[in-house]
Amino acid sequence: GINAEYGKQWYQRRVREAVVSTQSTGIKFLLTFALNFVFKSYFGNPLFNLKMVKGDRAVWKAKYFVKIGQLLDEYPRIFIVGADNVRSKQMQQIRHSLRGIAEILMGKNTMMTKAIRAHLPNNPALEKILPYIKGNVGLVFSKEDPVLVRDKLLENKVAAPARAGAIAPVNVIVEAQNTGMGPEKTNFFQALNISTKIAKGAIEIVSNVHLLSIGDKVGASEATLLQMLGVKPFSYGLIVENIYDNGAVFSPEILDITDDQLIAKFQLGIANVAAVSLDIGYCTQASVPHSIINGFKNVVAVAVEAEIDFPQADAVSSNCQLTNIGTLAARTQFCVLLSARGTFNNMVTHNFHQNRQNFRARRVSARECT
Repeated sequence: GINAEYGKQWYQRRVREAVVSTQSTGIKFLLTFALNFVFKSYFGNPLFNLKMVKGDRAVWKAKYFVKIGQLLDEYPRIFIVGADNVRSKQMQQIRHSLRGIAEILMGKNTMMTKAIRAHLPNNPALEKILPYIKGNVGLVFSKEDPVLVRDKLLENKVAAPARAGAIAPVNVIVEAQNTGMGPEKTNFFQALNISTKIAKGAIEIVSNVHLLSIGDKVGASEATLLQMLGVKPFSYGLIVENIYDNGAVFSPEILDITDDQLIAKFQLGIANVAAVSLDIGYCTQASVPHSIINGFKNVVAVAVEAEIDFPQADAVSSNCQLTNIGTLAARTQFCVLLSARGTFNNMVTHNFHQNRQNFRARRVSARECT
């Protein structure tokens, strides 16, 4: 009897070790329940104790709330990610790639919401996250650059076939190609309104076919066709839906804005402020440089007309080489404007000083005549 009991325990231990070492989660799940039924029927006790008592669940919930509280205190940046069609092995790969960069927390929405509400006294801004915790979502906590974390999440997408009943996340276009299928499949393509022809004993799709659009439900015929062609049109992974950063919540499209775009928008805004300020005669920091240039143009124009010399006027006059503008004052104002903007590129046509002397000579002769 002692040997039989020892042999039963040894056998149970070896089977348990074999099940635990199984790599596939699905197979491990099926083996666990099947062997539990067998061992309970023949030996009177199950191989694994799968029952979770209420006390253990309460402890697990308490640990979960403590963990999410620590993450909320430690990390200023939270990514709300959608996890539809992401399998356990893919999630493991994503966690491995984000190691040292970010930390992923999954769980029931009610538990995450409850934990965040409990943390609101420490950080009231976290309330902005609550409206976005809906559906199959998780939280990714990080201190790194949001663009880096977003790119890491996008790198871990896995190609997947189109299954019947799934919602198409992208447009699916079947390209014109030789399918390699025999003529007996022609009726199948005709049912999908796909133009084909027989080339070298095989069905050939004549032109590109827009099979599915974003948001369409994949039918059985579309799924079968893509499977026959060996096409995996979809790719699944963690999708960034919203980003919380130090009290602000924004969409991931904001991360695509470059520094050049920001500078261009800022310059456009400054130009508009300067234009409005000059038009209404209200001085602002944006309009001050333009007001100074306009005033300097008037001073130089008056100085040239009154034959008053000062270094700044002489510098402008020496650079001005244009003669095809009406009066000397207008020509002087135009030259000052071009000089201030730095648009002189050796625009040499005539000597400005010679034109000024001619103008003075004509004015002297006019005085003598009077």
